Formats: sequence, structure tokens, C-alpha cells
Amino acid sequence: MKIPQRLFDSKWLILGGVLTMFVLAGCEQKRPVAVEQGADAAGHSSATSHTLLANQRLAESLPLEDARDFELAQRGLIAVQEGLRVTTPEGEVTWDQSAYDFVTGEAPETVNPSLWRQAKLNGIHGLFKVAEGIHQLRGFDLANMTLIDSNSGWIVVDPLTSEDNARAAITFARQQLGDKAVKAVIFTHSHVDHFGGVDGVLRDSEREDLMVIAPLGFMEESVSENIMAGIAMQRRATYMYGRNLPVSPRGHVDTGLGKEPTKGGMVSILQPTHIVEETGTTLVVDGVEIEFQYAPGSEAPAEFTFYLPEQRAFCGAEVMSRNMHNVYTLRGAKVRDALAWSRYIDEAIDLFAAKSEVYFASHHWPIWGQGDIVTYMKQQRDTYKFIHDQTLGMANRGMTSREIAEQLQLPSSLRTVFSNRGYYGTVSHNAKAVYQLYFGWYDANPANLNPHAPTAAAERYVAFMGGADQLLQKAQQSYEQGDYRWVAEVLNHLVFAEPNHAQAKALLANSYDQMAYQAESGPWRDVYLSGAYELRHGAPETGVDMSDAIGMIQQVPTYMFFDSMATSLNAEKADDENYVINIRFTDSDEDYVLSIENAVLHHKAQAWRSDANASITMTREMFLGLITQQANLKETLFSDDLKIEGSKLDLVGFFSLFQGPVPNFNIVTP
Repeated sequence: MKIPQRLFDSKWLILGGVLTMFVLAGCEQKRPVAVEQGADAAGHSSATSHTLLANQRLAESLPLEDARDFELAQRGLIAVQEGLRVTTPEGEVTWDQSAYDFVTGEAPETVNPSLWRQAKLNGIHGLFKVAEGIHQLRGFDLANMTLIDSNSGWIVVDPLTSEDNARAAITFARQQLGDKAVKAVIFTHSHVDHFGGVDGVLRDSEREDLMVIAPLGFMEESVSENIMAGIAMQRRATYMYGRNLPVSPRGHVDTGLGKEPTKGGMVSILQPTHIVEETGTTLVVDGVEIEFQYAPGSEAPAEFTFYLPEQRAFCGAEVMSRNMHNVYTLRGAKVRDALAWSRYIDEAIDLFAAKSEVYFASHHWPIWGQGDIVTYMKQQRDTYKFIHDQTLGMANRGMTSREIAEQLQLPSSLRTVFSNRGYYGTVSHNAKAVYQLYFGWYDANPANLNPHAPTAAAERYVAFMGGADQLLQKAQQSYEQGDYRWVAEVLNHLVFAEPNHAQAKALLANSYDQMAYQAESGPWRDVYLSGAYELRHGAPETGVDMSDAIGMIQQVPTYMFFDSMATSLNAEKADDENYVINIRFTDSDEDYVLSIENAVLHHKAQAWRSDANASITMTREMFLGLITQQANLKETLFSDDLKIEGSKLDLVGFFSLFQGPVPNFNIVTP
């Protein structure tokens, strides 16, 4: 089952009752936004003296000279693929490790020195021996792919994001280790960088008896993530991962978790043959005994870790990583439970740590030695539990989410440990996530219960501050003093009040540049730089082709399409409209009734209603053809392959009530 990897960066909409794609239209700049002298080709400014000082102070607070991680990251190296660059058969570049060759030596002025250290570590790539019978391929994608020797071949763990990247990785492994058959695949969790390349590691002869092992809920979680909120989520992800930024000292340098998500290529998925649904499950996979820990709702909704008794090796999946992870992800998602997360790590310590001689994971580099493994796992456990406990303690003393995030810091025993640093998640936004889990968005201050919307508030702020000219003058003074957070706050008001104010946008963009250069978190850096880029150049202009998306979409339950369809109902047009539409999918033997009343779309899997305006009989395959735009809606509605009973006019009227969202909506401008 294959789909283009760009589907996971795509913008979905329901139009005429059918999932389709929208071609993005960029925002035109009314006035050119000036860039300062010395800016790079993308307009990003130089580092100021305030940024240089901030980064110097950060460097002095950490043991950046500690080389132990570099020794671990290079341990067991067998071979490096020089000039690593992966392309699709059509020539599209999906991965270019060589683009990061500039990440060497001392940190440039425009990159936080701690993030630079992490970027150098994540740049160490190749084929590595983890233990006898365990090898890892690192630097072929955002995640690692692990190969475990079995009686008659390999067990592949987490086959990367795209088919092309995974094929390149396993081809390189076969060149170094010999040609072995893939006997089993393990998907540790439901994020695409851990399953999407599976077809790239498999040959046709290996599919028939293949074991596919995944946690309970894997299929539903892996295919459903983008259905309901995917449009907004993926637009936000362009900021979080700096998808439109240059890879450069003033652009994207690292995510903290790895270099970057794969760009393009085909994504595939396989139905599991074996489901792990409880801790303590043991499977023998082509002669290899594997013990599992079921950890749903930790880093992913469906996830497990596992232990290999023969090698005394523990795979922590992504429950643990060599940075602080996200309790809340900036692309947007349901917040994770930091307390539950810490408990899973504590359970893993009890189950596996005392008997493990090597630890490896879905990202980053391994740890050898039982003592170091226990120390690392305890530090990861305590990082999430500390943030959870202290956030609630501070909330119970009356502090709000923003106040907690401003004040909370890890204890010295944790904050100087590089694997707990905020290269991906941060103490700041993870504390806000804990607050959100327990209290939601409202901080109990009446002033924040029903404030004006951003543009309306911005217009009032600008007027209160004496108008645009005075506000801009004061912002310039604050910029020169290095108070970039304040400059961003006040100039955001000016830009939302006067979105064509070129000087305000230019100074705001410069402020975002400086905040990015000081950020230790890869996503924070990319968010700020993406905001700066779009202030200067406007929103992106891209189009996404879903014509080959049928493989993944086939795995989406039908009800999810109708749930998503309901979010696209135009409430104004649907006011006082009432429709009942019957739908039958003959090949999947499903009957649905769709109804609109009170400007709400309902759907039920039930027998047809006799009072329906119209009834449609079609195959689910035909319906999916409409979803992927392989079939034209109008032509399909009137084709001989589709049976319509009742009023075709009412059917068209029903479909006309739906609208598509704006997949490239503005973020830093109204």
C-alpha cells in the first residue's frame, strides 16, 4: 500500500462531500519588506551583539567540551555512505545528508551553541554495530532503522518514512553485511517515520510469510492522524520543521530529534500479523525471543518498547530519546500525559534496565553499560515527572500557565545533562502542556475569559500606544536593547492592525531572527525563522497531488471520512436546510445515512431511511477514487457505474453546502 510521503505534509479538504486537494495560493506582498545589509539570500539578518552575548552565556553554563556523546555516537561504525543523497525514480530529492556538511567545528554566530552540538551529533551517519546481531542505520532519515539477525535473515525495526530512503538504507546494509532476507518487521509506534518505508525494505519473495508486529491501535492511529485536523496541523508543521527554510547557518540546522523529516517519496503501510496489547507479551520471531512493554499514550498513541534477552539489549522506541521530547508538539496535537509517560519509563527500568547491557532507540545513538543505562533512564523519567509535579504544584499556588513556563527550570542534576536538554521539546512549552491537560486554556483571570480577537485587539493596542509611528519607534528602541520578545509582542499587534506596514514587518522579522538564533530547541528556531521568512516573502505557494494516495486511504475507516466531511459544512449556507442522503457501498457491504439539520451533518451506519432526498449506491473503491481525484465528481454522479435514486437536484444541493478550508492560511499576518 503506497502513497506519496508528501501526503503527510498535505492539506486536505472536503469539497462536494468528497476529500480532495486544494492548490495553495500564496499571499501577495502589498509592499516589499526591506532586509538589512548583510542579510542572506532568504533575508535572514545577522546576529546582533545581544544574541552573541546570550549564546556565549549559554555556552558557559554547559560542559560543551564533553566528548562522551560523540564517542558513543561513533562507536561501532562500520561504514559511511559518502555524499548520502536519496532520490525517487522521478529524480525528486527526498533526503540530502550532504546538505548538512556545513555543521562542523565551532557554532556560528547565528546558531545556539548547544543546538549546534546536537546538530553535529545527529550528523554522524552510517551503518553501526550496536551489539552482536544488532545493527543500526542512522542518518538515512529522521529516524533510525535497526536490523536484528534472526535464524534465516533480518528483523527490521522501524523502516523509516519513505520507500526510497528505506531502500537506500537496506541496500547499503546489504553491501556491507551481505544479502539477507527480511523475515519480520517491527513497527514500534504509529508515527510515519517508523513505518512508511516498509515497502522499500521488502522484496516480493519476502512478503508471503512475513511477520509484522505492531502495538494495539497501530493501524487506526497511523492512518487517522491527518483526517480530522490534518489541514491546520500540517500547515503548522511547516513552521515546526522549517519545511520552507534553507538549510544553512541562518536557516534550518536540525530538529533536535534528527536532521529533518523526509521530503517526498512514497509511503507504505502493512497490516500487522501480530498485535502486542499488553506488557509481558513474548514472541519468538524467526528464532529470536522478544519481550514487549506496551506503552500507549506515551510519546505516541500506540507504542511499545522491547527487550532482546540473547543480546541483553533494550529498545526504548521513542519513549526515551537523547533530548527532551514533546509533551505538546508545536504542530498541534492532543497533549500527552507527562505523568503516565514517566511511569512507563519507570516500569521499563524495573523490567529491563538491570539486565540490559546495551540500550538503543528509534532516534539518536545507543548507550552501553548497565549502570549508564539505568542512570539515563532515571534522568528521562525524572525530567517528565519533575515538569508534571512542579507545574501542578505551582498551579496550586496560584500561578498561571505562562507564569509557570517563565519560572520553571529543571534541577541542576537534570538540566546539565544533554539528553534532557530542550532540543525538541522544552521545559517552557511542556509545562504549558501539563497545565493544559489539567486546566485547559483558561487561566481564571476574568480579563482573559473573553478578550477581543487578534485584529480587533491589535487595532486598539496601536491606538492606545499613540499610533503606528510611535509604536514602531519604541519597538526600534527595544530592539536595540535586545528585548526581542517584547518587540515581537508589540509589533505583532501593529502587523495585525496594519498588515501592509512594511517597516513593522521588517523589524518583526529581524526580531524573530534573533529569537531563532538564541533558541536551543530546533523547532523553536524553525518556528521563529519560518515566521520571519513569511513576513518577508508571504505564505507558501504549493500544490499536492493525491492521485496515488489510494493505498493509505483504503485503511481509513469510512466513518472517519464522514466525520471529516462534517467539519467542512458551511454553516451559513446550511442554516434552515434539511437533507437526508442514503449511501450504500456494495463492495464493503456498508450502509450509511447522512443527514443535515440545524446546520450539522450527522452520519450513521444503519439501514436506509425511506424519507431520504436521494440514495446513492456505489463501491467504496469508487468513493475512494473521488477522494483521490482519480474520478471527476460531476461525471461520477451521472455515470452508469453509480446508481442514484430520488432527486439528483437535491443531491447536488446537498453537496453544495460544503466548503474547503484554506490550507495555506496566514499565521504571522491576519
